[in-house]
Amino acid sequence: MNIRILALALASLAAACNEQRPVVPETPPPPAGQVWLTPAQMRDARIEVAPVTTRDVDDTILTSGTVTLDDTKTGHVMSPVTGRVLRITAEPGQHVKKGDPLAIIESPDIGSTVSDVRKAEADAIAAEHDFKRKKDLFEQKAGTESDLEAAEDNYRRAKAELERARQKETLLRVGNADAVTQTYTLTSPVDGEVLMRNISPGIEVQGQYSGGTSQELFTIGELDRVWVLGNVYEMDLARVHVGTPAEVTVVAYPKRTFSGKVDWVSGALDPASRTVTVRCTFDNPDHSLRPMMYATVQISVDQKKAVAIPRNALLRLGQDKVVFTEVGEEGGHVKFARVAVDVDEGESSPYLEVKHGLEAGQKVVVGGAILLSSML
Repeated sequence: MNIRILALALASLAAACNEQRPVVPETPPPPAGQVWLTPAQMRDARIEVAPVTTRDVDDTILTSGTVTLDDTKTGHVMSPVTGRVLRITAEPGQHVKKGDPLAIIESPDIGSTVSDVRKAEADAIAAEHDFKRKKDLFEQKAGTESDLEAAEDNYRRAKAELERARQKETLLRVGNADAVTQTYTLTSPVDGEVLMRNISPGIEVQGQYSGGTSQELFTIGELDRVWVLGNVYEMDLARVHVGTPAEVTVVAYPKRTFSGKVDWVSGALDPASRTVTVRCTFDNPDHSLRPMMYATVQISVDQKKAVAIPRNALLRLGQDKVVFTEVGEEGGHVKFARVAVDVDEGESSPYLEVKHGLEAGQKVVVGGAILLSSML
């Protein structure tokens, strides 16, 4: 009897407890590709959301470039004669003026060139005298017309040979050659600094006009102003103009920015890369920029209005580019969905132009997107 009463009491107590416990509806699981968070979870995870807007983007074009010398102030010195280097009078880093001696070369070409001129002069004089004699004889009816024509032809050939010999002598820059000592003095073609020297005393050099391959012996140039050559894609060509501001950075000075401007845009495209060469000029008073340095070039261009997202909103999943968007609320949870997008990442703007996948007014996650991705 007591056991029965105890069982009835326990049953009544259990029923009373069930009547006081509130019924909490179960939250359905989020669909694939979505993450649902409560406001408290968003605060703990530091999830930040911002609207997609239309704004100015692409205010600069970012490309790679190479530092080069200003060709209009650069001299490439090669020897016009074949011979042996006797003495070097200019060292790397030395400043020289136009016409200053760089090296002295002993060459048999000097003697042969002078000899060719003298022989051609003598032959021309002899041919002229013979032509005049034959002409006088012909006029006096004492010579034949064929003899006169042959003398005239010989005279013309002699004059042509004399002109050829004199032209060769001119190419050797007569003022630099010494016919007595058979030496030739290489001189600087421009004012500047000796940037490269590729000879040493005693070596043999090949002349430019000797039929062989002549090498560059000296490079003379100015580093106070240099060029940076970069490539711009065809799609950006219309926004790059002469006079457009440009900036470069180099690996040697990562925290330093050099300012210049675009001074030339090529008139032809590279058919393989579909790019146009752009030349920028930079003042370089301390010679920090050196020829053949690789540079990162930023060219300022006209801004354009476009639907854009902050750069930190973009995630990469393999080859895919995705963002997380806020798609609504349900049961006290904020819903976030992963969306594939197509954006232009080629510019240095803090905002990326959206080509496909988002519209203005949508909300994207700009902080904590990596955490959302890990919850999927």
